[in-house]
Amino acid sequence: MSAWPFQGMEWVIILVIVLLIFGPKKLPELARGLGQALYEFRKASQGLVEEEEKKEKEGEKESKVSKEDEELIRKLAEKMGISTEGKSIEELKKEIIEKAKSEQQSEASSGSKK
Repeated sequence: MSAWPFQGMEWVIILVIVLLIFGPKKLPELARGLGQALYEFRKASQGLVEEEEKKEKEGEKESKVSKEDEELIRKLAEKMGISTEGKSIEELKKEIIEKAKSEQQSEASSGSKK
């Protein structure tokens, strides 16, 4: 089974019919127009494929960066004495900020007592 609906002799018959309808003078013009349309179609479809590949690569970069960021946040939380087990990155960020603020306040209050 062929991917094309027409085979061999059917193409010859179609070409003869087109030649009779449009005439031999118009045929090169039609072929040129068809060729240009096909070129534009391929160019546009290739552009879409390239754009999609570019988006995919950008998505991979973002996920890679975010994984590195997550790892850094978890390490920072552990260094600050915050338990990371079962917590989301957002929860860890909040706890890190809260702990940093409380440490900053305790340093400020101990500095003012001196």
